Amino acid sequence: QVQLVESGGGLVQAGGSLRLSCAASGHTINDYTMAWFRQAPGNEREFLATITWRNSITYYAISVKGRFTISRDSAKNTVYLQMNRLKPEDTAVYYCAADVSRRLGIFDSRTDYGAWGEGTLVTVSS
Repeated sequence: QVQLVESGGGLVQAGGSLRLSCAASGHTINDYTMAWFRQAPGNEREFLATITWRNSITYYAISVKGRFTISRDSAKNTVYLQMNRLKPEDTAVYYCAADVSRRLGIFDSRTDYGAWGEGTLVTVSS
């Protein structure tokens, strides 16, 4: 069973950047489609980005496309989310997730992902 630990959150001014990391242990991330979600207080958990296990195909939510970039470093068994031009509405807890089923396709629902980290808080001040 893979374990996921997020890091890199913090306080940043609007317009700034952060890079979140998701360190995996217990299994190689190369076998899994990985994704980032976020959840703001009172809101549903929102899909942001995914990178597939085969061919590293990426897909983004419209709300972050062009500002956020998902990537992975197989040697470090880590997935990243580079976030640029941050806005106050990006404030949320950010979660890393893994689809351990090895299905083919693009998945943007939280129910598609069976392994989750504890999250890291990102606060964007105006």
